Amino acid sequence: MHKLDRFLDRTELLLDRLECILPKPPMESTPDWSAAHAFRWQRRSGRGVLRVLHHLHQITLPDLCGIDEQKWRVEQNTRQFVQGRPANNVLLTGARGTGKSSLVKALLNEYALQGLRVIEVGKDGLADIPDIVELVESRPERFILYCDDLSFNDDEPGYPALKAVLDGSLTALSDNLLIYATSNRRHLMPEYLEENLATRHVGEEIHPAESVEEKISLSERFGLWVSFYPFTQDEYLTIAMHWLHQFGLQGELDEATRQAALQWALGRGSRSGRVAWQFARDWAGKK
Repeated sequence: MHKLDRFLDRTELLLDRLECILPKPPMESTPDWSAAHAFRWQRRSGRGVLRVLHHLHQITLPDLCGIDEQKWRVEQNTRQFVQGRPANNVLLTGARGTGKSSLVKALLNEYALQGLRVIEVGKDGLADIPDIVELVESRPERFILYCDDLSFNDDEPGYPALKAVLDGSLTALSDNLLIYATSNRRHLMPEYLEENLATRHVGEEIHPAESVEEKISLSERFGLWVSFYPFTQDEYLTIAMHWLHQFGLQGELDEATRQAALQWALGRGSRSGRVAWQFARDWAGKK
């Protein structure tokens, strides 16, 4: 029994050494790029695979009300990218339900016929970005690597991986790939009171604590920052009326509908575009 245990231990050690020197198993067959405009990178059995997404949100840029400035800035950057001109990685931050994710979806619908493609990547797939770059770098399409609702805790491995990819690694993103990320946090990581208390004043200058500088350094690597803000009551009602029209109800917003929309927002504790869309679906369904 002792010899058998020793043999098994040596066999396991040998397999570990072989695993280190053997090449990684090949990824699944190359996706049919013409089959869809959007894809999702997923981890399966320790390696990444690209999945085709067929059923996409059919939201358009005119559907996004109350964020005209944000739409203009991100669409301009995306248009530059699709046309092969220099463009920046984009960080969209701010209040929940204000159209950050919907803007990326609408841009895909707007520019898909001009060669734009979107690859959705979760935090667990950020370390695989070099593999994604290798997969798409020879393609004629223009790819947005889309990270939705991105935020990190202090010890998550995706944080240094994304930081290196954006601006720090010896290898750069290919010319046909940009990163668009959405987050409710401006600097993508939690900020604590004690970190701000460690800020020093030298004369009239402010010197942030090293921990604060470290957290800012990630968001700073996105070339374009776009902030989204909570909607006013009038903006919320305008969005609700737009979606009521989209769901088939015509005419102006009468008093009963207006009060119902406000009560809906009060019950949800938010006057966001998402809440307005949800109200419109409910109200149109009843009517």
